[in-house]
Amino acid sequence: MGTVVGSFWKGISYIRALAPNIANPRTPGQVNQRNKFTAVIAFLQPIQAFVNVGYKAFADGKSAMNAAMSYIVKNAMTGTAPDFTVDYPNALVSRGKLTGVETSGASVSTGTLTVTWDDNTEEGSASSTDKALVLIYNSARNEAKIVLESGAVRADGTLDVILPGHFVGDTVEVYLSFQTEDNSIVSNSKHVDSILVS
Repeated sequence: MGTVVGSFWKGISYIRALAPNIANPRTPGQVNQRNKFTAVIAFLQPIQAFVNVGYKAFADGKSAMNAAMSYIVKNAMTGTAPDFTVDYPNALVSRGKLTGVETSGASVSTGTLTVTWDDNTEEGSASSTDKALVLIYNSARNEAKIVLESGAVRADGTLDVILPGHFVGDTVEVYLSFQTEDNSIVSNSKHVDSILVS
């Protein structure tokens, strides 16, 4: 109506100003922002199932994917304009108030990736029964191995993940986070390592 547009999204009714015609829609700033969005979308698409769990606390009025995109664009980008990429060690693939871990590691042997961590049960809000969540992202193939229900808990201190055979020869990004036994709270993810699959 006139200069405003009404819409409805995720149960929210709202109005916004009608977008003006933009004489130059490809200013350097706009191009840089679009390139950042493109890089982050490419990263998030294959890990959506993990993000839906890891960012559910921030999906209030927006999707978990949008919440993750907003965080990563602001806090985990690297590169020089116009070539931006995700800064994997600083990208949080889950965010929450549950206590995470400080010390962790990863190793690979004959297609099996082993993630280890120090059992810090009783530190902060950590519990021995917190479920271990693991994400293994292959940037070369833009694919991921997602482990949300392995049966491994914080007290175990280790989890073996069998990788797809075609990951051999690629470097993968390994992330670890935890979720309470009742699935209500997650921890911030920890980037465990960038590791070559052998």
